Amino acid sequence: MADYLLIVESPAKANTIKKFLGSKYKVVASMGHVRDLPKSQLGVDVDNDFEPKYINMRDKSKIIKQLKLDAKGMKKIILATDPDREGEAIAWHLAYILGVDTNTKCRVTFNEITKEAVTKAIKEPRTLDMTLIDAQQARRVLDRIVGYKISPLLWKKVQKGLSAGRVQSVATRMIVEREEEIEKFNPEEYWSLLAKLLDTKSKKKIDAKLIQYNGKKIQINTKNDVDNAISQLNNSKYIVSDVKLGTRKRHPVPPFTTSTLQQEASRKLGFTLKKTMAVAQQLYEGIKVNGKVSGLITYMRTDSVRLSEEARGMAKDIILTKYGKEYYSGTYYKTKANSQDGHEAIRPAHPELEPSDVKDDLTKEQYKLYNLIYTRFLASQMSSAIFDTITIDVDANKYLFRATGSNIKFPGFMIVYIENKDEEEEKEKMLPIVEKGQELKLDKLEHEQHFTEPPPRYTEASLVKALEEKGIGRPSTYAPTINTILDRRYAEKSEKKLYATELGKIVTTLLVNNFSNIVDVEFTAQMENELDEVEEGKIEWKKVIRDFYPPFSKKLEIVEKELEHVELKHEESDVECELCGRTMVYKYGRFGKFLACPGFPECKNAKPIIEKLDIPCPKCGGAILVKKSKKKRKYYICENNNDNAQVKCDYISFNKPKKEKKEDAREE
Repeated sequence: MADYLLIVESPAKANTIKKFLGSKYKVVASMGHVRDLPKSQLGVDVDNDFEPKYINMRDKSKIIKQLKLDAKGMKKIILATDPDREGEAIAWHLAYILGVDTNTKCRVTFNEITKEAVTKAIKEPRTLDMTLIDAQQARRVLDRIVGYKISPLLWKKVQKGLSAGRVQSVATRMIVEREEEIEKFNPEEYWSLLAKLLDTKSKKKIDAKLIQYNGKKIQINTKNDVDNAISQLNNSKYIVSDVKLGTRKRHPVPPFTTSTLQQEASRKLGFTLKKTMAVAQQLYEGIKVNGKVSGLITYMRTDSVRLSEEARGMAKDIILTKYGKEYYSGTYYKTKANSQDGHEAIRPAHPELEPSDVKDDLTKEQYKLYNLIYTRFLASQMSSAIFDTITIDVDANKYLFRATGSNIKFPGFMIVYIENKDEEEEKEKMLPIVEKGQELKLDKLEHEQHFTEPPPRYTEASLVKALEEKGIGRPSTYAPTINTILDRRYAEKSEKKLYATELGKIVTTLLVNNFSNIVDVEFTAQMENELDEVEEGKIEWKKVIRDFYPPFSKKLEIVEKELEHVELKHEESDVECELCGRTMVYKYGRFGKFLACPGFPECKNAKPIIEKLDIPCPKCGGAILVKKSKKKRKYYICENNNDNAQVKCDYISFNKPKKEKKEDAREE
């Protein structure tokens, strides 16, 4: 019979911890929050100093009932929810429901779910941290006021189903403004000129770019300009005017925070933010490896780059044993000023378990992410890479060309990890050693037309980076924020890029014109700082709401009276309505985008958007249709995979069929 009840948030986490504790402990899961603000109303008493009206969540009634039964007769209830603001608040609400005295040492936290970390935490319980709880309450109440006060206005003035959010609306504005920059951008023509030269001594080629004319930086804007330059250069001598040999270092990057993990997993692995966090959660909560269950990584919601001395020591042992002392640096990394630093960076919980040791026990996605986290952690404690560099300047009839090259002298950390953005640079090769005054032979001059390009559209990864740099939101908010923006159709994702929709533009314009501070980057960043100060005990949490609400409420009242209905224009398609001849438009319903006749209600024609691949069915040669499952995952199905088809075919796959395979089959 158990004497102690230990409550965590998820069943996976509970199952892992059960393996570490004896029969005296019963480990159960709350399945996240059990008490929250009601969905049917604001749930904040604005006339009574913004007192929150918490209720037991309806969909958690069975879980709450079971938790109360589990708690009966126990000597002690231990609250072991996640080690952050949200987890502290869940523990507080559980204490209220189960009648736990919050002044007793009922709270334990651990940064990693290993036997050592869990047993140590249970020996060192503490009281609930009210500053963490107050910080969560401030954020929750503030977000509820903004969302529940502005969203109904959007429903009334634009269309139903819309929403506004304190972080969501700023992120949407950034996507919209980037779209506007791209639309307004006027490309300008320019040309590049490359001299392909030969060192007759070494017989090696040197590619040198034109950079100056008569001692000044040159910019070639037209074809006429490049032709004039070529005419002066064709018969010129190409003389080496300067040779610089040197070395440069590339330093390792810190171990992962939540946002840098999301960014790198997107770039290197093609993971969405949501997928990265889901797989990281699995690695954190526990995986069965070599017959034993344990968490493989530390807590994945953190903005700290700090490593424990124990972890640093283990990394040192691995590096010295596997690579040698010249590869070890033991660098300390400084966490940003506005970071919480409550947890370590994301690292392997068992550094002795290399990715190859656990590969057979992990899914493909779990292995990829664990490998990324492991190699980044190890690389962060390794030496800098050293490059030999060479710069060659070549004079030709007042024109100056420059060639640069580099070669890895000592790989350092790059022996285990290369940041995605650095991979292109590593392709650069060393140039031959030439002498000042030496003549090089011109093979040919290559010119190419270019146009200046607008700033790139945000991807999920680059938007996270921008939000973090501007101090908007916190690690745990980025993935749900971007998911909400996509779900509300304020933006659409295509080939990883985020495109602002007409709806996103209209809502953003409305918010900018009427609630400028809600979508102001600096105001939102300042609000984040105030929420952090609540956590630090510097500000009382209700003061943040008291300062915010009066001007916001007054503005809301004015806008409700004065704002006229905003007509939402639907995007036109190139499909003609077969019933009335009008050009059909794109609309959105419960199951996503569809085609509808703009003549509604006179013409009620509507039909799904059918996306076809330019690839024949591998089985019958019919057309392949692209569809989405209930979980919004793309799958590929033959048009003849239906009961009405004349030629029945059962082809269906989550993997995109390849045209080459079909052609190869025919050739055979």
